[in-house]
Amino acid sequence: MKTSAPLARILAATALSLPLLAAAQTNWDLPAAYPANNFHTENLTQFAADVDKASGGKLKITVHANGSLFKAPEIKRAVQGGQAQIGEILLVNFENENPIYGADGLPFLATGYADAKKLAAAQRPFLDKLLAAQGMKLLYTVPWPPQGIYANKEIDSVADMKGLKWRAYSPATAKIAELVGAQPVTVQAAELSQALATGLVNSYMSSGSTGYDTKTYETLKYWVDTQAWLPKNAIIVNLAAFNALDAATQQAVLKAAADAEARGWKVSEEKNDWYKKALAEKGMKIVTPSPKLTEGLKKVGDVMIVEWEKKAGADGAALLAAYRK
Repeated sequence: MKTSAPLARILAATALSLPLLAAAQTNWDLPAAYPANNFHTENLTQFAADVDKASGGKLKITVHANGSLFKAPEIKRAVQGGQAQIGEILLVNFENENPIYGADGLPFLATGYADAKKLAAAQRPFLDKLLAAQGMKLLYTVPWPPQGIYANKEIDSVADMKGLKWRAYSPATAKIAELVGAQPVTVQAAELSQALATGLVNSYMSSGSTGYDTKTYETLKYWVDTQAWLPKNAIIVNLAAFNALDAATQQAVLKAAADAEARGWKVSEEKNDWYKKALAEKGMKIVTPSPKLTEGLKKVGDVMIVEWEKKAGADGAALLAAYRK
């Protein structure tokens, strides 16, 4: 059967466009644990847009916010196993797997943005090595604002924390509960609002960001600004998925990641003051920790740092030495 000239031209044009279509159809899913309006998620959305633009549409990344694709503890395994090509994790969630993941959750080791940045630099080579061994690559990290204590009563000393129903979302926060005599209850960010509303927990340690996002001010009225640590979210990518990209697209991803890291650190610091003000406007009492509480929490931190270094071995000692240099 003879093909008409117009039809032949259409078929030829379609055949020529197929490689371009295939290139434009590289799609990655990016599961994230936090709401769409959280600054981390907004940064991810900008990162995805930057990759799309820089790659000329070759790579499109869809951000799945608020644990809608995978719950927070499942994201790392999903990326490692290739169920998701890229994902955002809270590093301290994985301290039980390897202590190195928990370095930025050690209380009073790094308490401000300058120290947190120094700790991130010291931690980076160890994270690179860990993730590479598991078939993944670290793209960038962004810290949460400094952590404080949310409670349903005034906290003047560590003794006042005894018996609190304490939200534990990481090994470090569970350990703090153990050391101060609180009752740890495992609750991830996406379930926190409900846990507070039902009285499952009546206290927890987190940033102003979490308190605002979850409307903690509706159930708890005190936030003690302890600035205990600045835990980081990390964007990790499946190494096989990354290596399957052409060189130009890989560079687009790396450039967008570097921009997202710089932007994220800046926004985190700016948001810290904004969140504290916003919480106060919602009726929450923002409290400067008493010397007695600070002293007690520092002792808790010292115990945890010593225990962590023992578990982390030579790598942990090297990381702390690099940070303290």
